[in-house]
Amino acid sequence: MLIDGKGLSKQMDAAIIEKVNTLKTAGIEPKLAVILVGHDPASQIYVRNKHRKAKLVGITSIDKRMPETTTQDELLAVIHEYNRDASIHGILVQLPLPQQIDESAIIQAILPSKDVDGFSPVNLGRLFEDSAEAYPVPCTPRGIMTMLDTYHVPLEGAHAVMVGSSNIVGRPLGAMLLNRNATVSYTHKFTQDLSGITRTADILVVATGVAHLIKGQDIKPGATVIDVGMDRDENGKLVGDVDFDEAVQVAGKITPVPGGVGPMTITTLMQQTLELAEGKFSKTRERQHV
Repeated sequence: MLIDGKGLSKQMDAAIIEKVNTLKTAGIEPKLAVILVGHDPASQIYVRNKHRKAKLVGITSIDKRMPETTTQDELLAVIHEYNRDASIHGILVQLPLPQQIDESAIIQAILPSKDVDGFSPVNLGRLFEDSAEAYPVPCTPRGIMTMLDTYHVPLEGAHAVMVGSSNIVGRPLGAMLLNRNATVSYTHKFTQDLSGITRTADILVVATGVAHLIKGQDIKPGATVIDVGMDRDENGKLVGDVDFDEAVQVAGKITPVPGGVGPMTITTLMQQTLELAEGKFSKTRERQHV
């Protein structure tokens, strides 16, 4: 069975549009600020897609472009301005940043209550402690959890294997699955006998940036396979980290590339912007300097 992220995202978009219109009727206009520093081609595409989606669902988006030579203090000044602006509900700084800027310092400067990407150490801490509070979380993992739930993939007691342990996908998704009582294994480039571990996975999530790393023989028959990869093969075709043609013969459920995880990530970003505007996330006392 194909897990249709594109189709699911369209269903979610329709629900978001309805809720955005309801908020606007109540005098609340959801607003997302997106900051892009420099001219990285991939980042420009990602930012453009975010603004297009925001327009589609009726969310106002601020398109802040800053030159490659921007200093850390200049970027921090913009973030502090947006932190103070009560009309802005979500703040996103597109990564990667130029080398003269400390990404960690920038992420920490965003108020947790406006951290639409879910990368703040405060919000990640809430995730890893399984806090009872409401808080934003990284969008790709949350989108994946939505797909798993929509397609009725059993989580409790399942063995979930993360291939890739980044702070953007692998680590937070593992925490979300652990919070749902799955047994979670993390693997990475230093893991020995990777195939031996992946073949034990009921849920296999691959996020490495290595095209066709996972073959059919690396997958447990009937497993659910989530391919987060967005790679290009030798012919320039967009492919995933999983060899789809082989994997589809073995897996029980699988996400395609494109049309799987990608659309869910950007729709989840809009969902979290909406929720920030609705005040669904806790605005607890925050230490960050504004």
